[in-house]
Amino acid sequence: MVLLALVAVVEVRAAAAQAGGGAAVPNGLKQDQRAALSAKEVQDVPLDPVAAVRSRQSWEYGPFINWGTGLGNRENYRFLWGGFELGKVLTPVVHAGILSGQFEFAGNIMPLWQAYTPAPHEEAYICVTPGGQSVSCQLPTGGGAFYGVSLTPVILRWNIATNSHRIQPWFQGAGGLIYTTHKYPPNLLSNPAAGLDGGTSVWNFSPQGGGGIHYFLRPKRSIDLGVNGVHISSASLGDRNPGVNASVQIQVGYTFWR
Repeated sequence: MVLLALVAVVEVRAAAAQAGGGAAVPNGLKQDQRAALSAKEVQDVPLDPVAAVRSRQSWEYGPFINWGTGLGNRENYRFLWGGFELGKVLTPVVHAGILSGQFEFAGNIMPLWQAYTPAPHEEAYICVTPGGQSVSCQLPTGGGAFYGVSLTPVILRWNIATNSHRIQPWFQGAGGLIYTTHKYPPNLLSNPAAGLDGGTSVWNFSPQGGGGIHYFLRPKRSIDLGVNGVHISSASLGDRNPGVNASVQIQVGYTFWR
């Protein structure tokens, strides 16, 4: 967060210095359109970074960091993720009323993937007695911090067309893969002598969806804020699949546009 704030200050100052050194050129215009404008007309047209990246169907790339929390029976889970994202706007503006916009395909990689869960403890489970009766029992359960990496190779994003010169809103759906150095999420501990197999999996999938905005500090530079709902599940790759049914992830990033 501190690094993002410092970058934002540098970018704003650079933009101010550029504006003070000469006439501003509207980045949404093509070269022949710029040449047709007089110097006064160029000064009278406001800079429009959003229109510029929209007309160019730009590439975007940059770092981001996530903070998240689990919901429901995972409300005491916390997450910290960080990585790099790359995307490309693939279509011109598609006119569909309030949903007019452009389709973008993107992906990201997160070499920083951490999940914080309650320390190992005893937890209530339903046990089945030799006679077939279901009873409540307390069983030792794993926990603590988990570390790994994540790859989200498919992000399908819709950039909504607006009249704003600074803000580009979007919503998306995505699917990812997570690898952790220990089986995640924690579950009851395996005890072969008691016939208990509590293993989950080091591989999990992360279907997700959400939305956010790019806020342009100046042409080709934006600070990004997004919110995603993420589900984590091993698809029964492990002996058990308790999963994390729902979590909310807040993402902050910085994007370069080309």
